[in-house]
Amino acid sequence: MADPTPDTPPTELWVERTGTRRYTGRSSRGAEVSIGSEGVEGVFTPGELLKIALAACSGMSSDFPLSRRLGDDYDATIRVAGAADRENEVYPHLAENLEVDMSELDADAQQRLIALVERSIAKVCTVGRTLERGTQVTLTITPDA
Repeated sequence: MADPTPDTPPTELWVERTGTRRYTGRSSRGAEVSIGSEGVEGVFTPGELLKIALAACSGMSSDFPLSRRLGDDYDATIRVAGAADRENEVYPHLAENLEVDMSELDADAQQRLIALVERSIAKVCTVGRTLERGTQVTLTITPDA
């Protein structure tokens, strides 16, 4: 996705502990999301958020070519699934399924649009590209004085 303009400060992101194995994710733009363990109602697990980020990125990356061909009011659902390998604590495979009504297009036009959407997602979905390539993660622990 596009980076903020040079005049726009980057969005700050953080989580705050709100209970046992329960956190609230926040952004400097005022967004909030509840995060917790799988057994906690009303929260997303971190792994679920990873999957949702991937699906949302694919959706946003495909929005322009789909809206250009199907109209601004097209409906789409991107489902994403993948079980964790708990022995290694990784998701070895994530599968996305983009469901979109292309019935107004003939078979050739559908195939061309599918190819265009696949190229668009491969080119601009930052989350998917990061997951496919891997990334370096650093952690600093700062004790409160």
